[in-house]
Amino acid sequence: MQVILLERVESLGQMGDVVTVKAGYARNFLLPRQKALRATSENVRYFDGQKKVLEAENIQRRDEAEKVAKKADGLKVAVIRQASEAGQLYGSVTARDIADAISDKGVKVSKEQVRMDRAYKMLGLFPIKVALHPEVVIEVTLNIARSVEEAKLQEERGEALIVKNAAEERAAEMAEAQARADAKAAKAAEAEGEAAAAAANADEEAA
Repeated sequence: MQVILLERVESLGQMGDVVTVKAGYARNFLLPRQKALRATSENVRYFDGQKKVLEAENIQRRDEAEKVAKKADGLKVAVIRQASEAGQLYGSVTARDIADAISDKGVKVSKEQVRMDRAYKMLGLFPIKVALHPEVVIEVTLNIARSVEEAKLQEERGEALIVKNAAEERAAEMAEAQARADAKAAKAAEAEGEAAAAAANADEEAA
C-alpha cells in the first residue's frame, strides 16, 4: 500500500514522502495515528494544498518538544516491582508503566512515545528512548527495583544491586568451595602421613 507521510517516520521517510508499506502496518499504525494518508489522487491534492500549514504545525510541535527535551533528557524514573531473589520480576514493566513514571516527573508522555525494543523483566537500570516528537528523541533511565530504598541505592551505584549481590554470593561460594577442597586435601595428606608412619613401624617390627 502507498501512503503519504504526514510527519517523519523513522526508517520510512520525511513528511510528504510517498512510500510503500504493508497494508496491515498502514491500517493498524500509520493511518489511525494520523501519521499518513492513503496515497490517492484526492489525498495527494489535499496534502499539496495543506503542505505549508502542516509544515508550520510540525515546526511548532517540534519547537515545543525541544523545550521539553532540555529538561527531560537524562531523566531517571523508578518503577517498583516485586521480584525473586535472582532479580526476576513477577510480570514485566510495560510502556504504559514507563510513560506513567515519566509523567509523574512532570513530563507528560504517552505509552506510544516510549520506544521499547524488548520486555523488561529484571531488576536494574535500563536506558529507554522516548520520542517527544518524530524529530526529537530523548533518553531516560528506567530504574526497576523492589523498594524506593533499593532504587536509590541502584541510582547511586549506577548498577543493579542484584548483580552485585549475586557476584558477592558467587565469590563467597567459591571461597567456601576452596576452603572445603583445602580441608579435604589436608585430611588426605594427614591420612597419607599416618599410613606411611604405620608402614614404617611395621617394617621396624618385622626387622
